[in-house]
Amino acid sequence: MDARDVIKVGMSAERTLVVPPERTVGHFVAHMPMVYATPMMILEMEMASGDAINACLEPGWITVGTEVDIRHLAATPVGARVRTTARVIAVERRVIRFEVEAFDDTRRIGEGRHARGLVNLESFARRLRAG
Repeated sequence: MDARDVIKVGMSAERTLVVPPERTVGHFVAHMPMVYATPMMILEMEMASGDAINACLEPGWITVGTEVDIRHLAATPVGARVRTTARVIAVERRVIRFEVEAFDDTRRIGEGRHARGLVNLESFARRLRAG
């Protein structure tokens, strides 16, 4: 499968969540504030990126995260609503590149770039078994 045949620049998706305690840095690291953890924000950015293109993938094909270049700009407390967006900015044969952002109700809290690699699930599983 060649991503250029089915994925187009500009495709996008958006996710929203209310920050739960288990997605805070304080949940993972004792004595840290109960604010939205950077890895959890990146997870939502990756999920939004997948959401933008998953419907276009042929059966048996998936994408996996391969690159992140993210800035976490502001702390967000438990209970705040976060909206995460992803937009395709470049498509190569096996790599899709995204611009990603995250917002709370008043400001942008994260921004950056993310790339996903196109993978045949059967071939991937076979390599894992052999590895």
